[in-house]
Amino acid sequence: MDTPLKGEFRPRDTIPTAPISDTNPSAAIVQLQVQRTMSGEQRLLIALEMSLFRRELAKQGIREEHPDWPDTEVARELIRRAFAPGQMPACLR
Repeated sequence: MDTPLKGEFRPRDTIPTAPISDTNPSAAIVQLQVQRTMSGEQRLLIALEMSLFRRELAKQGIREEHPDWPDTEVARELIRRAFAPGQMPACLR
């Protein structure tokens, strides 16, 4: 991040920030200790599992909204929601 010039005003510099977490501080310490003992591969696998779990939750939500849709349409909607409208591949629009 660039250092502001003397007297330069940056609105983002005036907005206080605080970490958002619902994790108990003592549990967060244990969590961090466990994560530090894990290999990069183990951390990556956990991230991938979390991503797959989130995707399944999203698909279930789409199925609840549109119970008559086939799996292909649910998959298309999942991809549509993952992309901003201008970034979506043309074949999925």
